Amino acid sequence: MSNQKKQWGAIIVMIALFAMIAFVTNLCSPMANIIKAQGDIPEVLAQIGNYGNFVAYLVMGIPAGMLIAKYGYKKTALIGLTVGIIGILVQWFSGMIDAKESLGLVFGVYLVGAFIAGFCMCILNCVVNPMLNLLGGGGNSGNQLIQLGGVFNSSAAVAVYIIMGALIGKISKDTAISDATPALMIALAIFVIAFIVILFTKIEEPEQAPVEVSLIKGALKHRHFTLGILAIFLYMGIEVGVPTYVNMYLVNTPELGISAATAGLIVAVYWFMMLIGRFVGASIGNKVSSRAMITTVSIATLVLVAFGMFSSPETTVEVPGIDWGTLTLIWAEVPVGIFAFLLVGLCTSVMWGGIFNMAVEGLGKYTAVASGIFMTMVFGCAVMLAIQAQVAEMTDYMTSYWVVMFCAAYLLFYALIGSKPAKK
Repeated sequence: MSNQKKQWGAIIVMIALFAMIAFVTNLCSPMANIIKAQGDIPEVLAQIGNYGNFVAYLVMGIPAGMLIAKYGYKKTALIGLTVGIIGILVQWFSGMIDAKESLGLVFGVYLVGAFIAGFCMCILNCVVNPMLNLLGGGGNSGNQLIQLGGVFNSSAAVAVYIIMGALIGKISKDTAISDATPALMIALAIFVIAFIVILFTKIEEPEQAPVEVSLIKGALKHRHFTLGILAIFLYMGIEVGVPTYVNMYLVNTPELGISAATAGLIVAVYWFMMLIGRFVGASIGNKVSSRAMITTVSIATLVLVAFGMFSSPETTVEVPGIDWGTLTLIWAEVPVGIFAFLLVGLCTSVMWGGIFNMAVEGLGKYTAVASGIFMTMVFGCAVMLAIQAQVAEMTDYMTSYWVVMFCAAYLLFYALIGSKPAKK
């Protein structure tokens, strides 16, 4: 507790970074609607921001752990923030290019910016969790700070859809990346402030052991771990795929008459459900095993997604939202299947932690390098989004959710069978 009193500035900044990871990462999904509005853009290409952001994890996952081992958490955080500032500026610059004159250049610059920002997100993800635990003094106090950071992470995801929906308004051919400038500037300001605060904050760090690449082979010899990294790879397709294609469906289905602003409010409900799920998960985590938790939420995901896919679009339900311009509660009418998709947020809220716990069980000295490998698997989001986009392009948005069904089915298999260690 004394450690917290001495370093409240660092604690607040780490929690803010936890939120900004979600804010910057989730910018990519509503931005896909802007990309799609630039012309006759196929579904697969519209998701280029997500591809750049998440493929960066594949490249940076293990190197981020090596940076921490060599420079410590503070310097690594500063490196990550510097990279993030560059990534945000590059994305902002892509909006300054006239899309009518050079659409390819706009896409290229934006993709580079998203890729650089992905490096930042990966580095900060490797820093923030152990850093909050350290600043909290470890144990229950450290875990409490991590849970608090997770709450702000989900809150930022809610905020980004609301902000982007308000900025974009109604999608048209005149909609451009520059319309998202205020959101990018919010991210930039937080990164700059965080850099300054961390630079002048004294942080006592534990001695770091070097990360040996040879340990990777040792970790991969454990069957339950190798099946676990595939589980986290596919989990990313559920967490991001569900809200992304809810947003795309609402905005690009004219007969629904839903604007991008209203769609943003609706999709924010998914992340709010995830926020609620994290509160519940934290409260029962010491009583319910990870295996039981993942089994339950995997089955629930399969049921909810199947219901969403096959329910009649003519059967509707009202979902709540907040109009931040007038600070009033609004109700939007959506197909009942869309509401079922939004409820999946309750399930995904506990998946990451549960899968991680089962996958690293009994790894011992391989646990640290296993964490780095886990971080590389975040790039599964890019792969699964591309597959879902291709299915949507060939069929329709609802049919594309078979990809999510496959991912959830694998998680159920992993919880019941694949997660059991073959050796101690």
